[in-house]
Amino acid sequence: MPKRAHYLFVCVNRRPDGNPKGSCATSGSEAVHAALKEELGKRGLVKKLARACTSSCIDVCHRGPVIAVEPDGYFYGNVTLADVPEIIEALEKGTRVERLVVRDDDYDPPPVPRA
Repeated sequence: MPKRAHYLFVCVNRRPDGNPKGSCATSGSEAVHAALKEELGKRGLVKKLARACTSSCIDVCHRGPVIAVEPDGYFYGNVTLADVPEIIEALEKGTRVERLVVRDDDYDPPPVPRA
């Protein structure tokens, strides 16, 4: 299998219901992963442009579902099924979907308000 230009690591970590960190799986990441694979397949890009892979926790739980885009070195956060075609189009064009990119100052969860 040839090396792809991009690897999309979709966090599918699942924590128990009620966990304060939440989890990407309960936010819909498994469906996002499946949609990425389907969209790449429909466009004939699986063997050259990108591979959608699953990942365990990548520590940006508050922005889930999260995708780490490698070797590019950025994360997409709060990804929905509706975002998938735009993500693939951006990869084809060599660009990013800026509205989904997790900013450098947004990797830590927001502080929990005190009661």
